[in-house]
Parts: sequence; C-alpha cells; structure tokens
Amino acid sequence: MKLELVDSLSLAGNPEKANDDAFAYREGAAVVLDGATGLGERLMPGLSDAAWLSRFGANRIMSYIGEGASAQEAVTAALFDAHTSFAQLRRREPADRYEIPFASMMLAVAGEGALEFLWYGDCAALVQHADGGVEIVGEAIEKRAHEARQVKKLSESKGAQAASVSVREEFLPALRNGRNRVNTLKGSYLFGPEVIAADYAESRRVAVASGAHVLLVTDGFLALSSDYGRYDVAGLVEAAKKDGLPTLIRELRDIEESDPDGSQFPRFKKSDDATAVLVRVA
Repeated sequence: MKLELVDSLSLAGNPEKANDDAFAYREGAAVVLDGATGLGERLMPGLSDAAWLSRFGANRIMSYIGEGASAQEAVTAALFDAHTSFAQLRRREPADRYEIPFASMMLAVAGEGALEFLWYGDCAALVQHADGGVEIVGEAIEKRAHEARQVKKLSESKGAQAASVSVREEFLPALRNGRNRVNTLKGSYLFGPEVIAADYAESRRVAVASGAHVLLVTDGFLALSSDYGRYDVAGLVEAAKKDGLPTLIRELRDIEESDPDGSQFPRFKKSDDATAVLVRVA
C-alpha cells in the first residue's frame, strides 16, 4: 500500500512573519507539524524557533521512514536529533520552559491494509474511506473548542478581544504559564527537543482500502470546520478534492478578514498558519 500526493499547501497566517507550520511527503508517508508561536526571545537560527523545529522535525521523520523505520521509531529518532541540534545551535539555555520550541504533529504511514497514525497536540487527519465515510484521527476538534472557550473567558476578564494585536501583552502571562507545563505531568505532550515526549505520542491504526483519501491538517486549516463551521469534516475533504486547497485557503482568509478582532470567532490571532496535505491510498 502506498500514498499518492493529490495536493498540498502551507501558508503563513501573517505574510510579514515566519510560517511556523511544515509538512513533508514520500510515497509511503506524510506528516504535518504546527510549531507553537514563540513566547520569548529567539534562541535558534532561522526565521523563528517554531519554524526551525517544524521543518527540522518534518525532514528528519521522513528521512527515517525512508530508511525503513516505523512511525514510532522515526518520531523517537527525530526527537533525539532535535534535542541534539537544539543543544548545539541555541544561543543560550532557555530561561524558562516557555522558550523551548514545541510543535503539534500528525504523521500517517502506509502499512499492509491500514494506515498507522502518530500525533501530538491539535493537528488532525480526516480519513475518507472508499465508501465515502469519514472519520477523524486526533482530538483537534475538541481541543479547538476548549481553546475557544479559554480565549473567550480571558477576553471577558481583560475587557478586550484576544485577536487584537494591541492586547497581546495582556495574555502573555497566561500563555507562558500554559507553555511551561508542556511535556510535564501537569500538561500535555508535544513534539520538541525532549526525547521524553516519545513515550507519550498518541497512536491509532485505521484499516483502509485503495481509493481512500486522507487530509492531514494543522489546526489553522481545520478552523474551516472546527472554528468557523463552514464545512463538516466530510464536506471539508470533499471540498479539498473537488475545489483544491488554494480555494479553501482563500475562503478561510476571507472569513478571518471579516472578523479581524475575533469577536465572532474567539481566537488568539486573526489568522493562523494553515497547512494541509491531501493524499490518496493506492
């Protein structure tokens, strides 16, 4: 069984800033990563620490899979490499955990009659089976709804919309506090330069037949369904197949432009980086 690339797209939420998303593809696998927006000074070379981690992770994971590694083996090895490179290339040690780069991830690897998925955070895979049925891999929908409730609560306590750039400093303490718990027993686990995360990756095996399609997305793209309600998940896959990813990203940005401060759709940024990879099972 193999995966054929149908379409792919990755676009920064702000054209003046780095795209912290990344993706990679090879015949038997595809991966998307969503780097968490930096909350402190940059430590690494490149456009942003999050962009460095996402690109590094995507390339290393695909490289190991190309050498015959399983999904778990590839991610574990990539985490070890990220730890080594982060220690060697950073300008200084992090002053606190919120300065460490982290990323959500969704990896799909083709096996015999099934796809193996491995993920962290709020990236997602939408699997459209050959009979048209669609299932979601990951907890992105639930996590996006939880974040929207948090944003609304913070906005009400501050008396300002979180997506407004002018009030970002108001939310930094809360954001940093949450980031400090990543990859600890008090928080969630994400891809990053810490090998301990290898033991906490979520995984799932989904039986598929030839003709199935899989849409791997970061949460910025999934917002068309999870946040804005423009499509249900089945409709999002169909639209990706029929209209193409560039059409969907234009629709996404039009919605966000019409609600720049997040008053209708509570969120921390007007527009997030958005990445999608559409593959067909063959």
